Amino acid sequence: MASSLGVVGFVGLNEFSFEMATKLLQAGYQVQAFETNEPLLNEFLTLGGLRCATPLDTGKDAVALVVFISNADQIDDVILANNGALEGLQKDAVFILQSSTLLPSDIKRLEKCFTDKNEAAYFVDAYIVKGVSEELNGKIMITSSGRSDATARAQPFLSAMCEKLYTFEGEVGAGSKINLVNELLEGIHLVASMEAMSLGSKAGIHPLIIYDIISNAAGNSWVFKNQVPQFLQGITKQHYLNTSIQKLGTVLDQAKSLTFPALLLSVAHQQLILGSSHIGEGEDASLIKACERMMGVNISAAMNVESYNPEQLASQITSSADSVNRIGFIGLGAMGFGMASHLLKSNFSVIGFDVYKPTQTRFSDIGGLIGNSPAEVSKDVDVLVIMVTNESQAENALFGDSGAISALPAGASIILSSTVSPGFVSQLERRLLNEGKDLKLVDAPVSGGVKKASLGTLTIIASGADEALKSTGLVLSALSEKLYVIKGGCGAGSVVKMVNQLLAGVHIASAAEAMAFGAQLGLNTRILFDVITNRRGTSWMFENRVPHMLDNDYTPYSALDIFVKDLGIVSRECSSRRVPLHISTVAHQLFLLGSAGGWGRQDDAGVVKVYETITGVKVEGKLPLLKKETVLASLPSEWPVDPINDIQTLNQNSSKTLVVLDDDPTGTQTVHDIEVLTEWTVNSLTEQFKKAPKCFFILTNSRALSPEKATELIKDICQNLQAAADSVKNADYTVVLRGDSTLRGHFPEEADAASSVLGEMDAWIICPFFLQGGRYTIGDIHYVADSDKLVPAGDTEFAKDASFGYKSSNLREWVEEKTGGRVPASSVASISIQLLRKGGPEAVCERLCSLEKGSTCIVNAASDRDVAVFAAGMIKAEMKGKRYLCRTAASFVSSRVGIVSKAPILPKDIGINKQRNGGLIVVGSYVPKTTKQVEELKLQCDQSLRSIEVSVAKLAMGSTEERAEEIIRAAEMADAYLRCRKDTLIMTSRELITGKTSSESLEINFKVSSALVEIVRKITIKPRYILAKGGITSSDIATKALEVKCAKIVGQAMAGVPLWQLGPESRHPGVPYIVFPGNVGDSNAVAELVKSWARPARLSSAKELLLSAEEGGYAIGAFNVYNLEGVEAVVSAAEEEQSPAILQIHPSSLKQGGIPLVACCIAAAEQASVPITVHFDHGTSKEDLVDALELGFDSVMVDGSHLSFKDNISYTKFISLLAHTKGMLVEAELGRLSGTEDDLTVEDYEAKLTDINQAQEFIDETGIDSLAVCIGNVHGKYPASGPSLKLDLLKDLHTLCSKKGVFVVLHGASGLSEELIKECTERGVRKFNVNTEVRKAYMDSLGSPKKDLVHVMASAKEAMKSVIAEKMHLFGSAGKA
Repeated sequence: MASSLGVVGFVGLNEFSFEMATKLLQAGYQVQAFETNEPLLNEFLTLGGLRCATPLDTGKDAVALVVFISNADQIDDVILANNGALEGLQKDAVFILQSSTLLPSDIKRLEKCFTDKNEAAYFVDAYIVKGVSEELNGKIMITSSGRSDATARAQPFLSAMCEKLYTFEGEVGAGSKINLVNELLEGIHLVASMEAMSLGSKAGIHPLIIYDIISNAAGNSWVFKNQVPQFLQGITKQHYLNTSIQKLGTVLDQAKSLTFPALLLSVAHQQLILGSSHIGEGEDASLIKACERMMGVNISAAMNVESYNPEQLASQITSSADSVNRIGFIGLGAMGFGMASHLLKSNFSVIGFDVYKPTQTRFSDIGGLIGNSPAEVSKDVDVLVIMVTNESQAENALFGDSGAISALPAGASIILSSTVSPGFVSQLERRLLNEGKDLKLVDAPVSGGVKKASLGTLTIIASGADEALKSTGLVLSALSEKLYVIKGGCGAGSVVKMVNQLLAGVHIASAAEAMAFGAQLGLNTRILFDVITNRRGTSWMFENRVPHMLDNDYTPYSALDIFVKDLGIVSRECSSRRVPLHISTVAHQLFLLGSAGGWGRQDDAGVVKVYETITGVKVEGKLPLLKKETVLASLPSEWPVDPINDIQTLNQNSSKTLVVLDDDPTGTQTVHDIEVLTEWTVNSLTEQFKKAPKCFFILTNSRALSPEKATELIKDICQNLQAAADSVKNADYTVVLRGDSTLRGHFPEEADAASSVLGEMDAWIICPFFLQGGRYTIGDIHYVADSDKLVPAGDTEFAKDASFGYKSSNLREWVEEKTGGRVPASSVASISIQLLRKGGPEAVCERLCSLEKGSTCIVNAASDRDVAVFAAGMIKAEMKGKRYLCRTAASFVSSRVGIVSKAPILPKDIGINKQRNGGLIVVGSYVPKTTKQVEELKLQCDQSLRSIEVSVAKLAMGSTEERAEEIIRAAEMADAYLRCRKDTLIMTSRELITGKTSSESLEINFKVSSALVEIVRKITIKPRYILAKGGITSSDIATKALEVKCAKIVGQAMAGVPLWQLGPESRHPGVPYIVFPGNVGDSNAVAELVKSWARPARLSSAKELLLSAEEGGYAIGAFNVYNLEGVEAVVSAAEEEQSPAILQIHPSSLKQGGIPLVACCIAAAEQASVPITVHFDHGTSKEDLVDALELGFDSVMVDGSHLSFKDNISYTKFISLLAHTKGMLVEAELGRLSGTEDDLTVEDYEAKLTDINQAQEFIDETGIDSLAVCIGNVHGKYPASGPSLKLDLLKDLHTLCSKKGVFVVLHGASGLSEELIKECTERGVRKFNVNTEVRKAYMDSLGSPKKDLVHVMASAKEAMKSVIAEKMHLFGSAGKA
């Protein structure tokens, strides 16, 4: 029986396709295969696969067919023949071609044949390899290509068959093209490795020492790391050499056909041919022998020399090193400044010099001493460090005017850390000996970049006399994480650095050639880069420098001219040592071409411009817009277990509190029932720790500050956190720096500041995923969802932010960009979605624990489950003693705390639906999304919203008087609108005014934000709620305008929009405060929220009013009104007694008062602070009732009591159907009351009681909501004998009505005793009609003479109000509003 997932056929099973078929079986597919290798087929059958007799059979019933082709000759036999695989293929099936040997032209030919034969099917080619990266080592990678409909159809099958799927939409053959690029890189890296080992060996360095050092340095590549050991042991034989020659020849042919100048590849190809020609018949045909003869270097002899461990040698020297009191330092560039500053932190006395005076001042600011010349910094020093750019600068610093040598004391030591030639070092050592001052020299080139320089974690390769090394050992140790001491005297360290630079330079140049070639082949260069980083063509420099090429960003982290110098050193040394380094020399020429082209001061990745200029291609790979649905569907299934419960358990077992430093208030958008502090005194923090919460927020608002002020603020908070935690027993915490999900904010400044106080962390965690805002991180690329597309973050409006702009969407590159190269992209670790979804929390924990201390790690995530899995793994790692500093968006916080989301909060949930003042909306955010949202808000809420626009030009650029006038104008208008119960929008004018620099822009932002604060402070009316739009705006309004010190995060007003309740110390205790981020929601979001929070026209509907009465066991008074005084009397009494009430209009009063009377009642109900509804009573005429339905009443009474039972049903049903379409409550009367009401008189003989049997039928047929019953009650005055009510009948009627969901109404409440009212209420009456007593009170008040009409009105109102209030108490409704 076929699987529900479908049948997949395989023609041919090799190592890869067998594993792919196995994965499909495990995923639940039925898999059938044709294979002639019986042992392999039998193993396949034992796993649950099915055997097919012919290739044709494999396609029968298959939704997908995978065909393995080992060579082009098989295309006709296996696929196109009469019994070939294509003949059995079903309509709409997917044909997947698997081949690692076919050229793109072969694949295109096959696709054409396929399309001609089967137009309805889908053709995809799939290039399969196993990854070599740490993440994908040994795991299947598939590169697929084809038409977009074909690749989409194939995606589920391909995803199930591999750990990593790359898709190229369009032309087939992408995998084969990528393989050409990979072969190009492998070939060049192989020859470069041979040259490097030859040069190093010739210079007297043991090959294994070169290998050990460079395999952990920037010169490393997959080929160097994995092939050089085999090369040195003679394992790599001629067959490998010949295969490489053949592969490179194929690549060269393709390059030639495209007129692409593969300069490095052609040299590599010729070198390998030359090496092959040196191997004769019957000889040792190893690659090392070929290399030795070609290069004229006996590498084997160098291998036979006794080796040693450079790190152990360094350890021995530093353990007995001499003490150092004073250090001179020449060269305070990026690297030098970091090194010198770290020496200061290590408690050395350091005096520095640099030709650039501002750098000297900066060094002085951090505690360093400064000198005005090399000579001045060299006086009385024990050790002098030289860290300049080149040999010429080193020469000048030592021997030029005011040079160091003249001032150095006898016996001093010099550390030369510049990259110079070994010959220069040797010559320098001889010159120092001739000075006769016993000056010692240590050759100590460094590697590692700016960050490692400042942290003292450089790699240093040192050489020199033992005495020199001993005298400088403490300095070298302080600066390095890895210190190697190379035997061979001064110059040996520079030899190793030179070999590293040879490889690094060639790898940058080969990366440029490879990416340009890929662009010429028509490949998407970003996907090409991702693929190569997981294949054998990768190198440290490829992974580090290609992102610069893709971004077309040549900010000089390392200038191109540096490699002109460094490879120039290689060229000179190979000439002097007689070692022919062809590929290194060509690479040098490429850098020279780049320098000659004017790109010398740009980043060394700019060498790619040489190829771009020659060929006209563009390597820049702008990240494409992706279809969100397609991308998310292509990911593996989520981790099957929701970790939230486990997180809650883990948190219970951990004493750590999560402390979230929020750079604006929007970070609270995923949590609830957590406190947020706006102050961070030690006392307030101590109080928090005493509560032992799992989490609390500190609102820093640091995004509104300059980098310097933000740094100091974070340090201050962290110091206070430490002090507070130390004062509370068992208090421990983890800090999260909550930042913007679109990557804006002070990074790395805040992280650096926190680390400087809290100590070095095991890793910084970067996790900007935020589902509610549509922020996804996939494949290390951060995306912002826009409708159905995923837009790379670097291409969005957020990346253009005047203060926090950026270019990179790849988070690894973003880290490098924001740290100015201090943290290279290649050193940034990442947690992949594959690891999260296939390995779960344990795999996350293992990965985190394996990170190098001080790492930066980014977290990919495409769902809240992904973040929860990461959070669970991180907690496990913390419980093992690891410490992390997190820079994240809001989603991480809720996952880390284990918060289960709840529905958005509405006004009624927090009890403000009865408050009548307007809400206050303050907008300061300038992002285009906010502007669109404000426009839509004004459009949709035009009738209920009042807008006040304040001029940014006047606030930020105007005079003091203009600014003050604008602030006062806005505050006064807002007061007036809020007082009139209108929701009020205060918004800054939409023109964006920016400064010339980011600091000027921040200053303008501050002026505008502070003005909004002043406006809100001057508003005297307490708003029903406050909504602040934008992070900086919402923070300033909360802390400065409302004086909030501690608020409770209640939840969210809508997805991604935090809702606070202001604390008792604030200006408006208890008022809801909605923090609406500037980048959340679509264009309608603000309008929808404001509408949902708008003051309701009625606090309750008529039905809700009576339902509450039913549940509370009380009744509501319906009071007939005739004029303004009557309306005001009812509303005033209701508000004073906190009682719901019904304004009731009789047809006769409607006849006199008309529509104005109805409008008066409706307006009064809407403005009341308690629930009031408006009711049309005793509609005896169909015409009157139909008219009433259009006047705005909440409910109507259909009075057909004068009709026969049958006609009453028909009449009532007609009106009931119409009224219910308008959401109105319908009351009807069954039976007939005697008496007179508003000139309508019913004689006693016409009156009749309600028949309970008729009542059931009446309710069922008419669908009414309320039943006015006749139980002996009358309209008007009761007879002298008093009322005689049938209370048993009332009880039975209530029982019936309750079953039907119908409310019981009693007319004629005037004149009923208190006891009878209570008895009726107890027996289920929920609405009493009151008229006579109120009318009487009005008429009686007219008997007393008054001076003025207004006094008459006031007197009448008070008289009626007194009666009404008494009735409210009697009915039990007082206090129930």
